[in-house]
Amino acid sequence: MDQLLDPTKSRIADAAQAELILEGYRQGYFLMADEEEGGLGWYTSRQRALIPLDDRFRYPKSLQRCLNQKRFRPAIDQDFAGVVAGCANRSSTWISAELKAVYLLLHRTGWAHSFETWEGDRLAGGILGIVIGGAFMGESMFFNISEGSKVAMVELVNCLRARNFLLFDAQMNNPHLERFGACIVDERSYESLLSRAIEQPCQFRL
Repeated sequence: MDQLLDPTKSRIADAAQAELILEGYRQGYFLMADEEEGGLGWYTSRQRALIPLDDRFRYPKSLQRCLNQKRFRPAIDQDFAGVVAGCANRSSTWISAELKAVYLLLHRTGWAHSFETWEGDRLAGGILGIVIGGAFMGESMFFNISEGSKVAMVELVNCLRARNFLLFDAQMNNPHLERFGACIVDERSYESLLSRAIEQPCQFRL
């Protein structure tokens, strides 16, 4: 019984399982749950959406006042489970219970992180992502308070720039991401950028 509860063996098992999952991300895939058939599947896109980390990044002018007021406090991993729950809390979601467990595993092993905004002691919004080297793979985002996730996006880009990240992968484009300058790259360009980014010795949490 003691062997079954051995924390060292548990950590080794977690690390091995995490490494299998990360290999898919290193090859340019991402996980999603299939609501109709159940289970998880690996997906990719030939038209990959990226959030630029250079001067092409932009945000709505209406957000500047909120940023100037410093209404929200940014944080990393202060409530990872809360961000995962917030991202999954919608009428139609691809974040199943099984995928939540995957994110929690990757968080325990140091690969998945949440970038959050807080208003006092209330979680205002957050972005969930997986970090490999200098690549941030954005999985999802949510808000509890208006502008919470938008400020998180701006502060996250500032964070990634300061840490010399090369890639902010948004996976699939939508009108919301386009407001932040999201751009589309083809499969070959993405794979080239990804291979360089994951080799960068970046530290997301300083």
